[in-house]
Amino acid sequence: MKTSFKYFTLDEFVCSETGNNEIKEEFVLRLDNLRHLIGLPLIITSGYRDPKHSAEVSKPNGGGTHTKGIAADIACHSGALRYEIIKHALLLGFTGIGIAKSFVHLDTRDTTPAVVWTY
Repeated sequence: MKTSFKYFTLDEFVCSETGNNEIKEEFVLRLDNLRHLIGLPLIITSGYRDPKHSAEVSKPNGGGTHTKGIAADIACHSGALRYEIIKHALLLGFTGIGIAKSFVHLDTRDTTPAVVWTY
């Protein structure tokens, strides 16, 4: 049985190059909670990436966290939204946070404490 989400659909996480989708429902549920706390729409620009995706093929071990179904990039064009995403993501236990000019990457890699970087 598929989990029902309040703010997202699994279709938002389909690999843009292959059409495959192995996003983890637990991950989407955590994003759903993030969206609820922020109170604003969140646009997913990249969710699941098939290991054959051009951004993943050169990475070791079959690709990064996107290929494991535990990562998403969220469109972000203001400092205020970026701050809210990061603040609540840390509270919700996201452990990979990448900060770029136009998006924030979130994932649930197996690290403690959280890893934060800029692009």
